[in-house]
Amino acid sequence: MAKTRPITSGGAPGQRQLRVGEVIRRALSEILQRGELHDSDLAHVSVTVSEVKVAPDLRHATAFVLPLGGVNTDVVVRALARNRTELRRLVTDRIDLRFSPELTFQADTRFDQMDRTREVLSSPDVRRDLED
Repeated sequence: MAKTRPITSGGAPGQRQLRVGEVIRRALSEILQRGELHDSDLAHVSVTVSEVKVAPDLRHATAFVLPLGGVNTDVVVRALARNRTELRRLVTDRIDLRFSPELTFQADTRFDQMDRTREVLSSPDVRRDLED
């Protein structure tokens, strides 16, 4: 008898993807907090790892990062990408997976989107429509 896979709605990540993503996020956060990665562009920079999205095969992971205050985001993302093999090795030492995922890094723009949404909702036209 063939195994059946649980159906996820709308391509949503499975429970295992979410769990592995959270484990990787915590490992990356710990590595960056302790300063285990030696790069002049990352020295004395506090980096927030807000989310890690993992591919269904668990072989690729994308980490969404943002430096404190959003200053020099491009420099930080490039530095992390430049050191991704070292980061992969450090993450692999902390987690127990069959395959160590390839890491990619992207700037987290959700905070900017939230600010823009707040601005739109506080505009006079929208307030007028909401009050009616």
